[in-house]
Amino acid sequence: MEAGTIFRTATPWNLKHLSTLHRSSPTLRLIINIKASSSSDSHVRYKGPKSRRDWVADWVSNNDDTVRSLPIYIGGAALLAVLCNRAVSGIAPVADASSSQSRADLLTLGLAVTNILAGLVWLTIRPKSISPVNPLGVECRRISSGLSETAISELLWVWKSVSTATCCRSLVVVYDCCVVLQIGVATESSNGGEALVVDAAKLIQQLLCRGVMKTGAQSYLANLSLYPGRSELPFLPPNTQAVILQPLGKKGILIIGGDTIRGFTSSDQAWVTFLGEKLDATLENFTIQSTVQNRV
Repeated sequence: MEAGTIFRTATPWNLKHLSTLHRSSPTLRLIINIKASSSSDSHVRYKGPKSRRDWVADWVSNNDDTVRSLPIYIGGAALLAVLCNRAVSGIAPVADASSSQSRADLLTLGLAVTNILAGLVWLTIRPKSISPVNPLGVECRRISSGLSETAISELLWVWKSVSTATCCRSLVVVYDCCVVLQIGVATESSNGGEALVVDAAKLIQQLLCRGVMKTGAQSYLANLSLYPGRSELPFLPPNTQAVILQPLGKKGILIIGGDTIRGFTSSDQAWVTFLGEKLDATLENFTIQSTVQNRV
């Protein structure tokens, strides 16, 4: 009872006191206004643009065969309608150029046949579905023995990152005419059970890699089967779908093989460019340190 009495008696005094301070203090007035506006804004619903679902696009994608054959149905129905109208209306079956009805029927027949032909084309020509393939070959993991632990860990980090985030299934790093790393799926050699060894000296002299290293720009072969330079990369699985050739400065090249046609996005290509610059700095630093130690 006492607590309730104190609360009831204290509340009017506090409200009166606050109202007095509100009139006398501009700062307190500003704080109260901000709190009031924030409390009122919290109850206001979001009035921005809302995402809308395209029901027509969803229905078309879910009924692809029906949509493709729809022009055939429309054209056939129009053709039957013209023939029935011609038979019921009592017009002579022979087309008369002087008759407006004959000219309209001929135009309708042309449109109906056009619809039927369009439907046949839609059913015949379909976009090819692109799906990943299983690389044909053997697993390979070859690392140059002359590398430091730091360089090896960075190379393995690059492989793990690229193979996890992209469609990469094969990776080869050649630097200073030496195969620094060959990992992933590789072509099986004639000996059987072993991966085909990369001939670094021959690879650097090939037209494809030499052009990439000379220009210093990345080369992306989105559909490897369409390029004659496929024969210059015999160590990659025979069914490799896409390849990225990333130069490592003027001394090396990074070769990435993917399992999907056009599987590497523009973001992947930009990321590989930064990875190439990082690998170039690491391998160049290791080469300089090795040269200094040999001189000492």
